Amino acid sequence: MLALDVMTPSVIAIRPDDTVAEAARRMLRHHISGLPVVDAEGNLVGIFTEGDFLRRSETGTERRRPHWLELLLGPGRVIEDHVHSHGRKVEEVMTEELYTIGEDTPVEDIVQLMEEHRIKRLPVVRNNRCVGIVGRANLIQALVGVASEPRAAAGDDAAIRAHILAEIEGQPRATPACVNIIVRNGVVHLWGTIFDEREHQALRNAAKNAPGVTSVQDHLVWI
Repeated sequence: MLALDVMTPSVIAIRPDDTVAEAARRMLRHHISGLPVVDAEGNLVGIFTEGDFLRRSETGTERRRPHWLELLLGPGRVIEDHVHSHGRKVEEVMTEELYTIGEDTPVEDIVQLMEEHRIKRLPVVRNNRCVGIVGRANLIQALVGVASEPRAAAGDDAAIRAHILAEIEGQPRATPACVNIIVRNGVVHLWGTIFDEREHQALRNAAKNAPGVTSVQDHLVWI
C-alpha cells in the first residue's frame, strides 16, 4: 500500500503572509490540525500545525526561561522563541524544515518517518507541489479497511479510488477537505466529516456507482 492509496487528496493550504489568526480559523473551520504553507506559485515552503499555538503571547503561554539558561542558550534561541510566540504572520511561526513523501512512498516508510521524527502528518509532494496529506488518522483508516479482508488486486482498488475521487471533484460543489476514501478488495470506506446531508448522499452515490465496487462502508460523521 502506497501514500497514494491512503492520503487525503483535498489539501487545505495557507499562504506565508496570511495571519496566524486566519490559520487558526481555517483549522477550526475544517477540523484539521495542520496546514501546508504554499507560496504564490503553489510551492510547498513550510507547515503550520496546532503545536505552533502552544506558546503564544495572546494566551500568556510564551516560553519563560531563567536568565542563566538564556545566557547558556545564547541570544539567537531567545530571539527565535520570542518571534515564534509573538509572530503575527504564518511565515514567522511555521516550520520550514520539512519531511515530505511522494505518492509512491510505501506505507511502512511513512510510519518509520513518523516514528523517527515524532511527527503526525506528512505532505505528499509532486514537483514540490503539495498534492495530499498523510496523517496518523489516514493510517488508522487504512488499517480498518484491511484488518478483516483478504488481500486484493492493488491496481483494481487504485482504479476504483481514482474513479470516485474524479466523480467527487466533478460535482458542482467544493470537494470536502475532511473526507478520505480507502478502497480494499472492492470495499469502499468513506471517512471524515461532512456538514450537509446532500453532500453525504452525493458521496455515497459516487462510491456505490463506481465500477468494481462490491460494498460501501460509511464511517462519515455528520456535523
